[in-house]
Amino acid sequence: MEARHPKSSTTTMTDLVLPSETNPLNNLFGGELLARMDRAASIAARRHSRRIVVTASVNHVAFNRSIPVGSVVTVEANISRAFKSSMEIYIDVWIEDRESGLRDKANEAIYTFVAVDDTGRPVKIPELIPETNLEKERFEGALRRRQLSLVLAGKMNPSEATELKALFS
Repeated sequence: MEARHPKSSTTTMTDLVLPSETNPLNNLFGGELLARMDRAASIAARRHSRRIVVTASVNHVAFNRSIPVGSVVTVEANISRAFKSSMEIYIDVWIEDRESGLRDKANEAIYTFVAVDDTGRPVKIPELIPETNLEKERFEGALRRRQLSLVLAGKMNPSEATELKALFS
């Protein structure tokens, strides 16, 4: 199984925020944004693994900025690290200024997907080789985030979380 680079699975989805997708303040529903992020992350995970993928967890969501009706929204999903059968996907959400065309980061999220076979059993996936500084930074952080999630879920003993312990040494 040949290792892959993050750029080979990058997924970018751009869409317009319609009135039926907004709350009483005319901003995009959080749940609608979550669904868009989930779809983009799913495509990125599928591209990396070339397998059926399922959402394992939503590890982090930051709704930093509201997204008004009529906005052009771009969701970018990138694999930040591949483990045995799971992948961490880092998602950046951008809104585009109508007049200047400039993009501003509005929100971000981190999802975990697992590659499975036709019966739903986890399967091995290719390694990820980060190239850019941002990819390397997210790659390194992914192991700490994974260990924290496993400790909080009771699936890892805190004494085994070596990357987390190293932060405090």
